Amino acid sequence: MTDSSPQSNPNAVPGAADVPAAAGGQPQQEQRRGRGDRDGRRGDRRGGRRGQERDSEWQERVVQIRRVSKTVKGGKKMSFRAIVVVGNEKGQVGVGVGKAGDVIGAVRKGVADGKKHLVKVPLTRHNSIPTLSNGRDGAASVLIRPAAPGTGVIAGGSIRTVLELAGIKNVLAKRLGSKTPLNNARAAMVALSLLRTHKETAKERGISLEQIYS
Repeated sequence: MTDSSPQSNPNAVPGAADVPAAAGGQPQQEQRRGRGDRDGRRGDRRGGRRGQERDSEWQERVVQIRRVSKTVKGGKKMSFRAIVVVGNEKGQVGVGVGKAGDVIGAVRKGVADGKKHLVKVPLTRHNSIPTLSNGRDGAASVLIRPAAPGTGVIAGGSIRTVLELAGIKNVLAKRLGSKTPLNNARAAMVALSLLRTHKETAKERGISLEQIYS
């Protein structure tokens, strides 16, 4: 008699039906993906909070908004120009100018331009400046000098805005020449950029700090 049962071949390749499914394989992958997504979301939240904290350090003040025009072939093209002062009240300040078809766009461009042209201001322990300084831009000239504690910011116009956002609490300033807000703000920036501490001056001149005070 012939045996009807199929003979087992050791070299035969098992089919898909014969291979047992891995228990819990797909849920583990989904669980890993879920953890990765949550970690990514947490990272995005942390990055967003850090960006907000950095932006919250900076203060912006609009000095002037004017409607300007440009003559083109078809007539006049109207736009807005905004003068913005940006500072963190910790010794960094910048003045920016932005032009756009709307006021919001002009202010946004002015803020970006101001952050590109920041000036580091050396502050004393009484939140004043170390020495007298004079800045000039165009026809505008600005004189700033240190003041005693409790004096406050004695300045006007765009110069006062620049000094306040720089973090200076006691200072005397005088505007000489032009009354244009942009030129005065830039002249104040030039005066602040020329400031040096006594240590830096002694190092540049190659003398000791005692000789500076004597």
